[in-house]
Amino acid sequence: MASVTASAKWTEKYRPNSLQEVLGNGKAISELREWAEAWEQDRPVIRAAILYGPPGTGKTSAALALAKEMDWEEVEMNASDVRTAGMIDRIAGPASRTSTFSGSRRLVILDEADNLHGTADRGGAAAMLKLVRGSSQPVLLIANEYYEIDKPLRDAAKGISFRSVRSVTIASTLRTICKAEAIACDPDAIEMIAERAGGDLRSGINDLQAAAQGQSELRQEDVATAERDVKDSIFKVLEVIFRGSNPSEALQASYTLDESPEDLVHWIDENLPVAYQGADLLAGFDTLARADVFLGRVRRRQNYGLWRYAGFLMTGGVQASRTARRSGYIAFRPPALWRRMGQSRKARIVRDSAAKKIGARCHVSAGFARSELMDFLGLLLKSKKLAPAVAAELDLNPDEIALLMVTTPTTKKVQTIFDEAQKIRETELAEEIDLGWHVTGQRSLERETEEKAEPAKEAEAESGPVNLEDKRLDAEAKPEPSKTKDSKKQRSLLDFNSSK
Repeated sequence: MASVTASAKWTEKYRPNSLQEVLGNGKAISELREWAEAWEQDRPVIRAAILYGPPGTGKTSAALALAKEMDWEEVEMNASDVRTAGMIDRIAGPASRTSTFSGSRRLVILDEADNLHGTADRGGAAAMLKLVRGSSQPVLLIANEYYEIDKPLRDAAKGISFRSVRSVTIASTLRTICKAEAIACDPDAIEMIAERAGGDLRSGINDLQAAAQGQSELRQEDVATAERDVKDSIFKVLEVIFRGSNPSEALQASYTLDESPEDLVHWIDENLPVAYQGADLLAGFDTLARADVFLGRVRRRQNYGLWRYAGFLMTGGVQASRTARRSGYIAFRPPALWRRMGQSRKARIVRDSAAKKIGARCHVSAGFARSELMDFLGLLLKSKKLAPAVAAELDLNPDEIALLMVTTPTTKKVQTIFDEAQKIRETELAEEIDLGWHVTGQRSLERETEEKAEPAKEAEAESGPVNLEDKRLDAEAKPEPSKTKDSKKQRSLLDFNSSK
């Protein structure tokens, strides 16, 4: 066709239909196919697999293509769904334990498995681990950051790494799409889009569609007007800072980041001991401390013009403090401070949620429950006899049970308590429903009885008040019933008069 309609989304239109069409990650596709074939032969060594890697590298496309290629039905949950323990048990749980009506496999896909945060996904990680361990169907977890997934869940699944797609592969894919859409494309324009994609094939396809929108020919100037603001990876910038030799280049590289100097200083502080040693490490921290002085002045004076001094010291200054070049691979890592802050924030959310439930049930404030009752509830939960009933009464999720018991949500004891508590709540709910039906039926019967008695009351009201004296005289005036032969018979052994 000569032009492209606005409603057509090329990332969906040209999504691969088989694993062979997933480009750029041959090793990952081979491992995924091997894992799936083990399921087909009913001898899976590992029941679940984790597809992890940067965005736009084909993880979700590979999962959907696998389902088509194997003729498996797929059940997918992603970040747009509420992924609490209850929702995972209700939706993905049955799908992971039963096959389809035709007897074929069912593939359970849990997207963004590294993004289970906040109250909307509470208990989701523990439920996901339970699903993986008890599944009789293949399960695929998809994540960008492998180490953001809980360790017990990582240990229970096979990790399959997807790497950034090479620009040559992206360019080849873009040319194929242009040919299919009947768009004449300039090779330089295709190369420009592929380079700017930064290994993200999905972004490259989106850029191509944005540049070719409504045109039958794609030129380089069209790409220039449709240029995206592509940010460099923080790891690439760290590579330039710690391995480069030009301080100006290190500073320029930091400008491509979507990070403020307040955030970048934590990355450099965390990785400085990994990249430098000895005197270079001391000099590097001295320069970084000077940069932190300027950051403190920015916070106090609100003079953000001082950021440029802090930025140069933490990039070019740290680079210039190195005297010896270190060879070999450097495994950069995110700031441990952020990880600790994230963990403590999550713990506070779970703690406050448990305190609110305890306070509401015990008719006290959440603050009193947090300071006075949580330890006591923790002791109750350690009792095998009382724990399920307590958890059911308070409607606790696995995270809250683990917090009160001072353990982790993925332990078998926590899962057992939560499962038994759910059974108690389901039984109580069924009893409440039965009681509700019984009360409703009793009320309907009483209403029906009242309606039947209403005409009699109305008739009595119309006849006027009853005279008791008249009723007595009427009774005396009635003749006695005539005695028959049967009445003269002796009624008992002591009745002698009746024989006379």
